[in-house]
Amino acid sequence: MSIGLVSLTLLALAAAGYFIGRARAVSVAGGDTRKLHSLAGFYGQSVFLFAAVPSFLVMIAWLLIQPVLIESRVSARLQTTIGPDASMSLVMADVRRLAGAIDRIGSADEVASLTPEALKARLAGQGVAIGGAMTTDQVAAANDYRALQGKGRLGMTVVAIAVALAGMALALGRIRADYRARNVTERFIMVLLIGASLIAVLTTAGIIASLLFETIHFFSLYPAADFFLSTTWSPKFGGGSDLGIWPLLWGTLYVSLIALIVAVPVGLMSAIYLAEYASPRVRTWVKPAIEVLAGIPTIVYGLFALVTVGPLLRDWFAQPLGLGNSSSSVMTAGLVMGIMVIPFVSSLSDDIINAVPQSLRDGSLGLGATPSETIRQVVLPAALPGIVGAVLLAASRAIGETMIVVMGAGAAAKLSMNPFEAMTTVTVKIVSQLTGDTEFASPETLVAFALGLTLFVITLALNIFALWIVRRYREQYE
Repeated sequence: MSIGLVSLTLLALAAAGYFIGRARAVSVAGGDTRKLHSLAGFYGQSVFLFAAVPSFLVMIAWLLIQPVLIESRVSARLQTTIGPDASMSLVMADVRRLAGAIDRIGSADEVASLTPEALKARLAGQGVAIGGAMTTDQVAAANDYRALQGKGRLGMTVVAIAVALAGMALALGRIRADYRARNVTERFIMVLLIGASLIAVLTTAGIIASLLFETIHFFSLYPAADFFLSTTWSPKFGGGSDLGIWPLLWGTLYVSLIALIVAVPVGLMSAIYLAEYASPRVRTWVKPAIEVLAGIPTIVYGLFALVTVGPLLRDWFAQPLGLGNSSSSVMTAGLVMGIMVIPFVSSLSDDIINAVPQSLRDGSLGLGATPSETIRQVVLPAALPGIVGAVLLAASRAIGETMIVVMGAGAAAKLSMNPFEAMTTVTVKIVSQLTGDTEFASPETLVAFALGLTLFVITLALNIFALWIVRRYREQYE
């Protein structure tokens, strides 16, 4: 039974439990619901929650644990048959692809009757690519993988339904006239809400833990001093790499600086116009039009940089000034990225400027100041902490951008002051080091996690600094 059908079955059982519980509560009260401690619906809700929540938690836990157990069991069988130079992770990736494609090829017996070469050709016709040479052991492992998946799915279905029925029976058995169904239901829902709020925290902790563990693994293979102090980035799979982070950090900060030089003045002046000068009718049209920029996919910005902005900068500035001949440059990526982050500065600054009390403006105007003097000397100083926070948040967004840099700035890791040269950033190299059939245990692949952790620390520091600025200098208006 598929996961969707299991979920629908559990929901159907829980819904049936709701109506049964409600009817049982009315029956216990002899038809007079005034004798019940809570409304009849709360009794039904308690049965629904006891049937649905534990069973879904069991199903989620099963789906998380089952792949790990199956993969460890299948890989243990393959460990003695694959060569010493083969990567178990790559072999298991092929086994998983083959196991998922068996149903499209035919039955398990038909797959077992094919030679590895014929099976690989059949898979290629189905659009399934196998990285290395396929062996009969891999085919057998794929059949075992698929069989274990089927048994695990059946076991999950039986256990989840059994848990739902047990929870329903437990809740129905507790129904009495004095049963505090409302209190139980509200506590149950509160626990669910707390669990939902913890998902974000646990997800962040999981991301940090995965980055940290793999970074520690990387530094056990590659010296940390060379990573943080070297000014050369030259990865070579197979050994002899020089993985210095400084060229990548320089490209990241250079592109982000140009983006902020573009976005901050334009965004701030747009916010001042919308908050202080624009009529309500103009504001209704202009503000959503600016915010549309935030909804454009970054790949579209990348295409715009590659096709339009890059050639224009090359033909009008770089070549006439003798600064370069490439359309991929830091300036190209920075300009387009600056356009992309304008809404972050504009929208946040607009909200912050509007939060300044009108009484401050009225007092300044009453003393004889002009509207422009009031904005410069009263409104902007009052809103400055929030504006600084908006700029730092926009900087965090620019530092983490990838697609615009790939298509606009190129992939050359170098230290240069020329804005019309191709450079690259940390995010681009994270993608490139993890792309392709590479050995996951090599320093050239694991360096992506060290780069990711470094970038995480930088953006986290910017966000913390932005929050500190806002809380330290913000004004509380009544």
